[in-house]
Amino acid sequence: MTNTTATSAPEKLLPGWLLLLGALTAIGSLSIDMYLPSFPTIAQQFGVGSNLVQLTLASFLVGLAVGQMFYGPLSDRFGRKPPLYVGMTLYLLGSLACMVSQDVIALIVFRFLQGLGGCAGMVIARAVIRDRLGTTGAARAFSLMMLVMGLAPILAPLIGGSVLKFWGWRVIFGGLAAFGLFCLLAIHYTMQETLDRRQAAPLHLGRTLKQYGRLLLDRQFVAYSLVGGLIQGGMFAYITGSSFVLIELHGIKPEHFGFVFGTNAFGLIAASQVNARLVGKYSLDAILGRALWLPALLSLSIALLVACGVNSLPLLLVGFFGYLACYGFISPNASAIALSQQGKQAGTASALMGTLQFTLGITSGISMSLWHDGTALPLMVVMASCGVGGLLLHRFVARPEHRRLLQAAAQP
Repeated sequence: MTNTTATSAPEKLLPGWLLLLGALTAIGSLSIDMYLPSFPTIAQQFGVGSNLVQLTLASFLVGLAVGQMFYGPLSDRFGRKPPLYVGMTLYLLGSLACMVSQDVIALIVFRFLQGLGGCAGMVIARAVIRDRLGTTGAARAFSLMMLVMGLAPILAPLIGGSVLKFWGWRVIFGGLAAFGLFCLLAIHYTMQETLDRRQAAPLHLGRTLKQYGRLLLDRQFVAYSLVGGLIQGGMFAYITGSSFVLIELHGIKPEHFGFVFGTNAFGLIAASQVNARLVGKYSLDAILGRALWLPALLSLSIALLVACGVNSLPLLLVGFFGYLACYGFISPNASAIALSQQGKQAGTASALMGTLQFTLGITSGISMSLWHDGTALPLMVVMASCGVGGLLLHRFVARPEHRRLLQAAAQP
């Protein structure tokens, strides 16, 4: 059955189709968080520095960013399910290849392939939500979906740390391959197609490039995509640098690293569920505007203190928690507003939004790999730059454009 009618909210609290989309979107987080405790072990086994191991994360993010540009237009032409088959198969094969890698260069390459496949679920999940729901309903759905997505940052480091302790890091990638197979089977047997392919336009390179060009000229779409992307970039800086800062710099054991990571993920989940209740009472932009202040102020304050020689673990933990919790308010609302006017090209718009956001994540990840001075300063400066940048972009570009469009729509 094909469902092409956008409704205002999910049919029930957490319907099965949203559970599956949450699992597909969680692939990125699961593939990152599960092997983070292994960074020191992988570096030691391959005889390389931690900065080279961090590049395995950067290459995965490159795969996520590049792949979305292809899956979006393909899903607008052939439907949402066929590209998912291709992407999840590639993810499965990439995970198995990572498991048998014999050096860090091979791991970097195969992580790229893993990301190239795994991003299919992430980009198409957003398009399916846009197919089925209106703007407010989409914001609520994105928030509810974080109940599923948020389990990955909570459970993945704990599982990864335990697997590392008893079986080694290679088994972690075997587990990711098994998860990819599970998702592939769930897509085939339970997922309904939401795009009416009879109304889909033919796929032409020129037309696709023109679509991307028009989207890049859409100030509201680009501004809100980048607002969410900047805060996500700060989160990826945390993901990339937190294992070094917490495990090597502050002496937290790898098997205990997951508890810290999971606490922050719990904050994100809790905030996203509060957001799901607020979106029906307040405007998405108002919630977003208030939520952006805390990560900006927290990260900037801690960066300044670290620069002055204050290296306090409790202070860092408070900053990490506050930053990630606010992402639960920021990401759903920024994504919903960015996609609100893109119904006929939801897949392509979702792809470009994902690429823009993950490009910022790549930039922050590479910055963490190149600027490695043995302190927490690089991590906090990158997080502060992203937090303050997101706040300023929303206040001076995104919000004025959004209000202008609302006023134009209200005029007879």
